[in-house]
Amino acid sequence: SDEESLDIDHLNLECEFNNVDHRTELNGVDRLIVRRGQPFTISVYLRSGSYQPGVSSLDCVAETGPQPSEQYGTKASFALSANIDTSCWSASVTGPPGDMVVLSICSSPNAPIGRYTLTLGRSVRTEFILLFNPWCPGDAVYMDNEQSLAEYILAQDGIIFRGSYKHPIPTAWNFGQFEHGILDICLRILDMNPKCLRNPGKDYSGRRNAVYVSRVLSAMVNCNDDKGVLLGRWTTDYEGGVSPLYWRGSVEILRNWDQQACQPVRYGQCWVFAAVACTVSRALGIPCRIVTNYLSAHDTNNNLVIERYVNEEGELMKSKEMIWNYHCWVESWMTRPDLKPDFNGWQASDPTPQEKSEDVYCCGPIPVKAIKEGELTFKYDASFVFAEVNADVLTYMKKKDGSTSNVTSATLVGQKISTKSVGSDAREDITHIYKYPEGSDEEREAFKRADHQNKLLHQKEDLGLLLSIKVTSDMKKGCDFDVFAVVTNNTEHEKHCRLVFGSCAMSYSGVLGGNCGFKDLLNVRLSPGAERRVPLTLNYSKYGGQLTEDSLIRLAALLLDYSTGEAKLAVRNIVLDDPQIKVRILGEPKENRKLAAEITLQNPLPEPLEDCCFSIEGSNLTGGRVITERLGCTVGPGEEAKVKIYFTPTHSGLRKLVVDFDSNKLCHVKGYRNVIIGK
Repeated sequence: SDEESLDIDHLNLECEFNNVDHRTELNGVDRLIVRRGQPFTISVYLRSGSYQPGVSSLDCVAETGPQPSEQYGTKASFALSANIDTSCWSASVTGPPGDMVVLSICSSPNAPIGRYTLTLGRSVRTEFILLFNPWCPGDAVYMDNEQSLAEYILAQDGIIFRGSYKHPIPTAWNFGQFEHGILDICLRILDMNPKCLRNPGKDYSGRRNAVYVSRVLSAMVNCNDDKGVLLGRWTTDYEGGVSPLYWRGSVEILRNWDQQACQPVRYGQCWVFAAVACTVSRALGIPCRIVTNYLSAHDTNNNLVIERYVNEEGELMKSKEMIWNYHCWVESWMTRPDLKPDFNGWQASDPTPQEKSEDVYCCGPIPVKAIKEGELTFKYDASFVFAEVNADVLTYMKKKDGSTSNVTSATLVGQKISTKSVGSDAREDITHIYKYPEGSDEEREAFKRADHQNKLLHQKEDLGLLLSIKVTSDMKKGCDFDVFAVVTNNTEHEKHCRLVFGSCAMSYSGVLGGNCGFKDLLNVRLSPGAERRVPLTLNYSKYGGQLTEDSLIRLAALLLDYSTGEAKLAVRNIVLDDPQIKVRILGEPKENRKLAAEITLQNPLPEPLEDCCFSIEGSNLTGGRVITERLGCTVGPGEEAKVKIYFTPTHSGLRKLVVDFDSNKLCHVKGYRNVIIGK
C-alpha cells in the first residue's frame, strides 16, 4: 500500500485539558480520565517525517480487562478516518500537518468502562480510564439537564433523610467521589466481585451495561456473599468496629476497605450502604441519588402482607417481618433496553442485605415506574421493593391462653418517600413516582396487576370508636414531656373500655428496647360523642438510659371494648431532637487559605457530658481526611461544648462541612454548614 505508518517519538495526553473537558478534573489531572462517546485530544510528537493527509496511517487499539476480545467488546481496533464518528471507536487528525500531530480519539458510547491500554502504531502504549457519560446522548445513562447532573454526578456531598415520617431529619453526608484514590477503589470493587473472579472476560464485557454495573454494586456494597465493602449490624453491640452513626462520609469507609485487603468495614446500616453505593455510582459516571422510604415494610415471604402480633399489653412480639421506621436505598438513572420502552429513567436498587436475589444479597435495579404500575415480573426484585412501599399490615393479638384474635389498626406503609432536592438542601417528596394517589382508579389497577389481594379487599374502617396518639411539637432529648392517647366515642351508646398505653425505646429497623413509661386504665367510660385525652409522661430519668442511638420511642395504645371484645391498636414512632450544632466560619473562605470552624453545642441533658469530641470532614475542604478535636473538660447541664478546628479548602465552590459530636451520654449528634469557597 502507499500508506506510511506515523513514526511516533512520544505523546502528551493533555490530561488537564481533557479531564476538564470531560468533567473529571476533580479526580486530579495527573492521568487521563475520560467519558465514553466524547472525543479527547492527544498531542503526538513524531520522531521523523511529518503527517500527510491521505498518506499517513496509524493503527489504534484500545483494550480493557485481562482477556481483551473484539467479540466481547473489550478490544477495539480502528484506523485514522477523515472525521471523528462519535457512535463508535474512531480517530482523526485535527491539527495542521507537521512534526507534532493533534490526534482526536473517541470511544464508543457503549464501550465497557474501566482501565484501558491504548496502543498507537506498533510500539507506543499508554493508559487511560473510561467512565460512563451522562452528558452524551448516545450513552444509556444520558441525562438531559445540567442542574440535575450537577447534583447527581458532580456534587460530592448531600443530604440523607432520617428521623421519622412525621419528623424527617436531614443528615449531611460527604460522598467524596472525586477525593484522592477513590476512583481506583471503586474500580477495585468491580474487580473483586465474584462474577469477575469467576469469569473476568465476561464481567469486563458486562461493564458496558449500566444495569449490570448497578446490580454488581448492590451486591458488593454489602459483604454477605463476597468481599464487599460493609458489614451490617442492627443490634447495639458494635464490637470490633464502630456504630453506623459514627460515619460522616464514604471516603473513610472505602479507604478502610481498600487498606485492609478488602475485609468488610464494620459497621453499616441502610443509609450507610446507600451512601457508599451512591459514591461509587457517581464516581463511575452513573447519575445517582439516595431515597428514604418512611415506614418501610420488610416482607420476607412475598405475600405483600406484614403480619404482626401484640400481646395483651399491646407490646409488639418479635417477628422476622418488620416495619422499619425508615429505609434508604438508591436510584440510578439509565435506559432499560432489556424492558419495554416506558421503563427508562430512575431505577431503584438496594445495597442493604435483606433478602437474597438469584442467591446473592442484592436488590435491583428495578424501574421505579414498574413499582408504580405493579409490574412485579420485571427485573430485578420488583416484588420486594413493591412490598416496601405498599405492603398491607395485619395485626393479631396473642392471648395468654394461646388463642389469637384480630386487632384493627390503621397502619401506613411507604410514606413521604424523600430525596434531596436538586440544587438545594430542601426535601423533595417523590412518593408520587412510586405510587398513584391512595384510593385512585390507577392505584386499583396497579394493585390488580401486582395481585395485591389484601389491599383490593380492604374493608372500610369501623369509625365508631376512634383511637389515636397525639404528641407535642417539642420533644427534645433531655426534657420531660407528655404524649396523649385520644379516644373518641362516635357511637350512640356509652362505651366501657380498657386502655393500655405504653412506650419503649426502638431502633430504626423496628427492634424494641426497654420500657420508657406505661399506663393501664381498666375503667375508661365514654358517653356518646365524648372524647378523652389520656396523658403519659415521658421522663428523661426513665427514657434516658433506654434510648438507642436512633433516639426513637415507640408509643402504642391498645383499646379493648368490653361490650364487643374488639381491640384497636394505635402506634406512633417519635424521634427525640438532638441539640443543634452551631458552626461559624472564621476567615474569608478561599482556595488554599487556612480557615477555622468554631463549633458549639449546648448540653441539653440534666447530667454532665464527658469524653466530648467534635469531628469534621468535607470534600475539597479537609484534605480528604477527618479532623477530630477532643475536649479536655466535662460539659455540665446547660453548658456549651466549644472547639475551634482549622482546615484548608483546596477547590472553589459550594461545599458542606459535615460535623459530628460524640460523648458518653449524647452519641453522634450530626450537623453541617454550607461553605462557599471563593477562587
